[in-house]
Amino acid sequence: MLTSLKQLLARIVDYAGIFPPAQLSLPEAINIYDRAHASPHCWMLDRFVLPATRLPEFIKLLPSEDASSSQPWSLSVIVSGNWRSGLEQIYQATKRDYKPSIQISALEVAPLSPVEIQSIRLEIPAEVDTFFEIPFNVDLEPYLDILHQIGAGAKLRTGGITSNAFPDSTQLGQRILSLAKARIPFKATAGLHHALRGHCLTHALNETSTTMHGFLNVAIASAFAYQQAVTLDEVVAILEESSIDSFQLSDIEIGWHEFSLPILAIEHSRQQFFRSFGSCSFEEPIHELYDLKLL
Repeated sequence: MLTSLKQLLARIVDYAGIFPPAQLSLPEAINIYDRAHASPHCWMLDRFVLPATRLPEFIKLLPSEDASSSQPWSLSVIVSGNWRSGLEQIYQATKRDYKPSIQISALEVAPLSPVEIQSIRLEIPAEVDTFFEIPFNVDLEPYLDILHQIGAGAKLRTGGITSNAFPDSTQLGQRILSLAKARIPFKATAGLHHALRGHCLTHALNETSTTMHGFLNVAIASAFAYQQAVTLDEVVAILEESSIDSFQLSDIEIGWHEFSLPILAIEHSRQQFFRSFGSCSFEEPIHELYDLKLL
């Protein structure tokens, strides 16, 4: 695989197998995540995503210490509803030692007002990456101010099981550019199973298909935006590219039109800006990359 693409996609998938449309049982999802960590493509895998309310169940289902995989279980825990109760569940789950060990390395918080974000952040350990979901139908500026103050990240919902859950390219491009300008990291969730933008089936009744964003498009657009070298129209154009031939790929850089992303710029963007995307499938992104002859 090209070095530039491996840098772009390293630890980019947060596995969310218990969520729609896959909606696997927790034992099934744990088994798939454990196998993925032992696969040749484990370099693309990051955290296991689950709600705070299911932490006790997750802990009971953990493979035994002598299982084939003994790596610490890195979790991204979703806090929604009564966030105080959710944080208490997290605290209770982490004050004991487990074998194999678990590490809550990120929190994903359901939509809150900026004032509520200020309150909850005071109760979250500084070493835990925290991503607050920001809907597309709200004024972004107050959120940028508070996230910058508290050193937290944003979570963008890039899809769902119905067509109206997908932001259009302009909405998504505006958010990416605004977050890049404010130097606020983000993660994406939902709708990014496919490498490139395309017309795909939805999972909703009475709907046949919709246009879905591609994780390569989002990652490349985000890296260029973080360089602050592109306009909104250019970010939208990158998000709407549907052919891998639109990009110039080599070991040392990724290019698009007259723009280029050297390895260091890609690495910096992934570390500081576009952190990951949640996917209910780990295999689908892998298969997409094989279909494009990128793996």
